[in-house]
Amino acid sequence: MFLISGGVLVLFVIMSSLFTTATSDFVQKGFELSISYFGAFWQVLLLATFAVGAVLAFSKYGRVRLGNASKPEMSYFRWAAIVITSGLGAGAIFWAAAEPMYYFIDVPPTMDSSIKDSSTAAIPAAMAQSFTSWGFTAWAVYGAVSGIIIMYAHYNKGMKMRPRTILYPVFGEKIEHTKTGSMIDVFCILGAVAGTIGTIGFFGFQFSYWLHSIFGIPDNIITQVLSVAGLMVIVSISATTGIDKGIQFLSKLNIWLAIALAVFILLIGPGSFIIDTFISSYGTYITNFLEISTFRGDNQWAGAWMLFFFGWFIGYGPLMAMLVARVSKGRTIREIFILVSVVAAVVSHFWFSILGGSGLFYESKNNGSISDPLSENGLPAAVISIATQLPLGNVLVIALLILTLIFVITTADTMSYSISMSVTGEGDPPKIIRLFWVAIMGVISIILINIGEGSISAIQSFIIVTAVPISIIMLPVVWTAPKIAHKLAVEQNIVTTQSTDTVDDTDNLIKKSTTQHTEDNKH
Repeated sequence: MFLISGGVLVLFVIMSSLFTTATSDFVQKGFELSISYFGAFWQVLLLATFAVGAVLAFSKYGRVRLGNASKPEMSYFRWAAIVITSGLGAGAIFWAAAEPMYYFIDVPPTMDSSIKDSSTAAIPAAMAQSFTSWGFTAWAVYGAVSGIIIMYAHYNKGMKMRPRTILYPVFGEKIEHTKTGSMIDVFCILGAVAGTIGTIGFFGFQFSYWLHSIFGIPDNIITQVLSVAGLMVIVSISATTGIDKGIQFLSKLNIWLAIALAVFILLIGPGSFIIDTFISSYGTYITNFLEISTFRGDNQWAGAWMLFFFGWFIGYGPLMAMLVARVSKGRTIREIFILVSVVAAVVSHFWFSILGGSGLFYESKNNGSISDPLSENGLPAAVISIATQLPLGNVLVIALLILTLIFVITTADTMSYSISMSVTGEGDPPKIIRLFWVAIMGVISIILINIGEGSISAIQSFIIVTAVPISIIMLPVVWTAPKIAHKLAVEQNIVTTQSTDTVDDTDNLIKKSTTQHTEDNKH
């Protein structure tokens, strides 16, 4: 498993180095095919996952406690901090500032065609589309439902903590010892690694630009490489402390700094505009929820925007679900669903309203003040432009720079932890394994930076390609998770009668798979 996933990454680096343009074109073609043939499937999968999770959470099955424990291991704040910050990552800064602005100056086709670009009516439309990209359905694939299966397989049945456990209800214990199981792990690891390497490499370019804009430090390959190297040193330190110290500390620091900045912007910035925009945009989002989520009118636009984000969430889905399973021991199905799919989404939306909403406010007052820097210099320019419009702008820019750094560190740390769990099958993987993956992702990021920005974009698109097999892997969750929930509800005396054959069917399937595997080994 390690050799295959590592070999694919090494091959990608070699091909990017020798045939940069060809590799980029190849990945882009794969990206386009993935969107064209699987985009609609992803939309249905996300909606179905959210719907199943909601039904389970707000029914009697919501009281089912997972992890084979009588009470949670972590406080609610620590737990929520890890899940939210790990899921948001650097997108909490870059995309929060830029995405609403993109939709404001070019209103998405998902909205009323009568809405004019850069108009007052475009403000709630732009925010609502951003809410969809980081919405309830997208967050749902981060373990709100699949976490039920992973926690049951690991904590109740003693299976190793690996992505393949998602298919435990289908194959039983057989999945732990088959080539199919190994390939499932490889696809899921590749998706997470590609996405994380892309994030780290992208951070190198953007952080270098920020340092140049703020402090006049040369924006060149040396600064970019040093930015990534410094980042990975900090991640390595955190990785050695494990989930109970390093990851928890970074997550809480993330949350408190984000809260402080949010309060600061609300109080001294366009607070009333932000709150009004959040409320009106939520009205648009909820009212048109199904219509936006199932939009199929413009495949080119959808592929570049909405489906890109959906594929990104799916690509990270299994390893985020493993992280959720690891930190959610003792939590109920209801608690997990509400945090992962509802609270995390609402927090994302409010933060987007604060940062992106400020950008829309200043852009509407002075046309081009935010959109021009965004068009000319990309995502980090939008963040700087927004910050400098506010009182104490220079201080705020530095604060956002620090927050971005912490977000990326948290993402790299949690993903190295989840990847290490996937490789070892242990809930607490050895430090040396975690450090190894930190080093691998850092080195590959630096190599790709040296090759050029196109290689970073290519590997970011690669996660969308991996989302194709991962989405197929995650499909059975829609009907197997309720079966597991019912079984646990019976065991916990939440359901007193086995009025359906769900439990028996699941047990028989698992027993049959296990028995068959045993017989195969005998022969």
